[in-house]
Amino acid sequence: MRVFNGVDELRAAKGTEIGTSEWFVVGQERIDGFADATEDHQWIHVDAEKAKSGPFGTTIAHGFLTLSLLPKLVQGVYRVDGVKMGVNYGMNKVRFTNPVPVGGRVRAKVELTDVTDVSGGVQLALGVTVELEGSDRPALVAEWLTRQYV
Repeated sequence: MRVFNGVDELRAAKGTEIGTSEWFVVGQERIDGFADATEDHQWIHVDAEKAKSGPFGTTIAHGFLTLSLLPKLVQGVYRVDGVKMGVNYGMNKVRFTNPVPVGGRVRAKVELTDVTDVSGGVQLALGVTVELEGSDRPALVAEWLTRQYV
């Protein structure tokens, strides 16, 4: 876990890789729960029998499920001390580049690509790559914006 003590340390780290999360298993129970929460019950995600004869040979996680795991994955990569709060500001770019099969393990590699001043704090642009264990292609590539308020 990389710890930044205030926004000046964030500014100094601009353009650097700040860390990689632990591996996280994406199980069928989580996929089913996400399908229930979003009402996206497409068979490729929830019907194991039908998915066996599908293009991936098994069920796969929703791309948006993989995206929604970013807070979980990134929370173990870095933290910012000396600020009042951090908030999610959104995404500039998201690509689902490889499906995550049921039981697949993913982790996030995080780069601090930009730090810009905003009213009351700074905005961070994080280049996040969600790696899929055993694959040369990542599951997801995104530019995630967060804000740290002082």
